[in-house]
Amino acid sequence: MSDECCGSVADDSSASEVAPARPLWWRDSALLPSAVSGIFLVAGWLLGWGGLDAVALVAHAIALLVGAATFVPMALQLLVRGKVGVGFLMTLAAVGAVLLGHVGEAAALAFLFSLAEALEDRAMDRAKEGLRALLSLVPQTARVVKAGRDSVVAVADIRQLDVLRVGAGERLATDGIVLEGRSALDASSVTGESMPVDVGVGSDVPAGAVNGSGALLVQARADGHNNSLTQIVALVEQAHAKKGERARLADRIARPLVPLVLIAAAAVALFGIIVGDPATWTERALVVLVAASPCALAIAVPVTVISGIGSASKLGIVIKSGAAFEQFGTIKTVAFDKTGTLTRNDPQVAQVVTRGRFSEQELLALAAAVESSSSHPLAAAICAAADHRPAARDITEEAGFGMRGQVEEHLVRVGSTRWIEPGQLTDEARAMASAGMTVVLVEADNEVAGLVGVRDDLRPEAVEAIAALRGAGIATLMLTGDNARTAHALAQAAGIDDVRAEQLPADKAAVIAELKMAGPVAMVGDGINDAPALATATVGIAIEASGAAAAVESADIAFTGHDLRLIPEALAHARRGRRILTINIVLALAIIVVLLPLALFGVLGLAGVVLVHEAAEVAVIFNGMRAARRPELASPSDHLGNSEGTNSSVPAQTRA
Repeated sequence: MSDECCGSVADDSSASEVAPARPLWWRDSALLPSAVSGIFLVAGWLLGWGGLDAVALVAHAIALLVGAATFVPMALQLLVRGKVGVGFLMTLAAVGAVLLGHVGEAAALAFLFSLAEALEDRAMDRAKEGLRALLSLVPQTARVVKAGRDSVVAVADIRQLDVLRVGAGERLATDGIVLEGRSALDASSVTGESMPVDVGVGSDVPAGAVNGSGALLVQARADGHNNSLTQIVALVEQAHAKKGERARLADRIARPLVPLVLIAAAAVALFGIIVGDPATWTERALVVLVAASPCALAIAVPVTVISGIGSASKLGIVIKSGAAFEQFGTIKTVAFDKTGTLTRNDPQVAQVVTRGRFSEQELLALAAAVESSSSHPLAAAICAAADHRPAARDITEEAGFGMRGQVEEHLVRVGSTRWIEPGQLTDEARAMASAGMTVVLVEADNEVAGLVGVRDDLRPEAVEAIAALRGAGIATLMLTGDNARTAHALAQAAGIDDVRAEQLPADKAAVIAELKMAGPVAMVGDGINDAPALATATVGIAIEASGAAAAVESADIAFTGHDLRLIPEALAHARRGRRILTINIVLALAIIVVLLPLALFGVLGLAGVVLVHEAAEVAVIFNGMRAARRPELASPSDHLGNSEGTNSSVPAQTRA
């Protein structure tokens, strides 16, 4: 868009080649040509008022040449490539003004347009500072343990499976898993979570997090140059290339407007020749060129979208496209998965019931054998409760149901009551569900061998998040594969009234498609079973910290943390950005509509139109930069009222 309309070069830098930090404005060399042009412009005016017309003309000529040098070369390059941009319109206007003897007005045009272009570039740099801040979280070097000795290496040289030593107060150089030690990590700058997170052996740790007081040995899960932070930056930098509804609207208007402006200006000049006053109408044609130039419209969307997406990334919210950013601001309903989304994602085996053929530990061992290859939280709970795990083969997963495999001489299935009929253990299964447990059935050789009751608590922040959404006028519902009793117990505790239980992945997607008919819907999930619903939703939101790769890939937005309170904050941020986008487009169009007749009928001359036009562009730029501000939200307690839905001990977990 910028190539075609404003004459600037698109930024194709990769995440690993982010430009240096923006200097203070009085040290910014990019503003120097505009400053020099402005000084000579003012000097020319003063000299002219003093009667030194010849010297004033020289000063204005210098101002014109210095200012024009910032956009004329690029305008000509684009013209050679067959693209007529706003820079070319301004070049024509400046040349025409000089030919008509208005060197001072041409100098004013060159100064103001060069200044607007420099401010635009500076605004885009500022919008990307959040990305630079993310990359700066990764240290330059790290200590790698090899053959029992520490060696300092560049972070780019770290490879997957390297063992890193992380001391107290040090940042993690890449994503990893803790092999030794206990500590608390401050991951606020990465995930947006304000509280430190306790980590120990087996804990996943993200790149950029700050280690607490304990020393850690961490095995790298990603190369140093390709970790979660660099991937976030790459996603955000590419996001504005995928334009949303308002971006496409701006494109549709601005692209044909440039040639139309040229045609209109030519028609005005031709009219002057016909009526016998070519000088006056040629001057007006030049003014029309400036008045109808869509530069403000061209920059209205990119600076807003990049500011909004870049700011969101600092909260641990990765918005993958400009379209997602815009659509997120329209959401009327948010649907939540339960497993690992509304719950803590730390399930524990609370009860085991057997039919007598196997002991409790033997039953857990059979279940753990086939669940060992599953990434589902239920599987982790069962594996942790088993004191041993026999070898299993031919393991397969039935999405939304459970796992099956061969354990020694037994054919074992482990899954939900929708897949395996409890039979004689039906009463026990109902009692477990009523007690708030998720019921997992274990079948051996086509006979129910027993039940495993797994308990998972509601996330402590879930009640606040749901209340904040309700306070913002957004409806919520739960989609889960769990049985209705367990699902309603959790939903009541969270403050959700609408519950759709016993949903398979395809069922979830169908519910989302139905809800979309009434208005835009966001789906929040973290599992492979959520991928169809995430892809179907207007906006899919993946809880990336614990989410399956398929879920993250299917989503439009990914949270690097798991604090659900970020969801209402992100929605408020997107709504505000959408309002700013609308204001920018309306303002840019209004300027053209107002200036065009004033230019056509000679009410405003070239200098006046240039001043108003470039002032409008600067206003659009600064208005778009407001999208980078973090939204002010009411305290969640303001929305809670007398709600009694604060009992986070109500458990729930399933293959949902």
